[in-house]
Amino acid sequence: MSRFMSALPIDLDAFEAAAVTQQPFAFAMVPRFVKPEAMAAINADFPLIAHPGSFPLPTLKYGPAFAALMEAIQGPEFTAAVEKKLGVSLDGRPTMVTARGISAARDGQIHTDSRTKVITVLIYMNNAWEAKAGRLRLLRGPDNLEDVIAEVPPDEGTMLIFKNEPHAWHGFHAFEGPRRVIQLNWVTDMGVVKREQFRHRVSAFFKRLRGKPVQERM
Repeated sequence: MSRFMSALPIDLDAFEAAAVTQQPFAFAMVPRFVKPEAMAAINADFPLIAHPGSFPLPTLKYGPAFAALMEAIQGPEFTAAVEKKLGVSLDGRPTMVTARGISAARDGQIHTDSRTKVITVLIYMNNAWEAKAGRLRLLRGPDNLEDVIAEVPPDEGTMLIFKNEPHAWHGFHAFEGPRRVIQLNWVTDMGVVKREQFRHRVSAFFKRLRGKPVQERM
């Protein structure tokens, strides 16, 4: 491993060693994907998010440790590892990052991601998660949160990656309160990034204006 790779706040070795479940859709989970020794600084530099919903990275203020994490997950080393892990080409696929800090009671509905998203990565940044609710579930279908393939505890540093396939259903039992998660997507083209950032900016504006949560699913 190069000196640069060892300095990354993410554990590429753990990611490369993680098993991929192929059915009914391709996914992998990596506990402690964010290195434990990097967590305190990243959490201290995490954006202050006071409202539910997803906020695009360009709209947020954060410190250098969080910025280093953002650089690492969008960098060439992790991109190459994702391509190898999931057997996809991400050449020409731009990235889009959003962050959440608060979960609303209306979040967690069963859904699949937009077809403009090629790959979804979720990185959870919470302390040990004790609540039964708020645990993302990968599902066999759109109708039953108990028809579970796998459950992802949103513990600090845990990462989930999956191919955004038409049947990649997921959701969680509603949780209201702090729930930090970073979402990284490789998307089809830059037009998607611009549209999504505009949509999130408008949503965030009205959310702050009214002081009410705007429904978001992830």
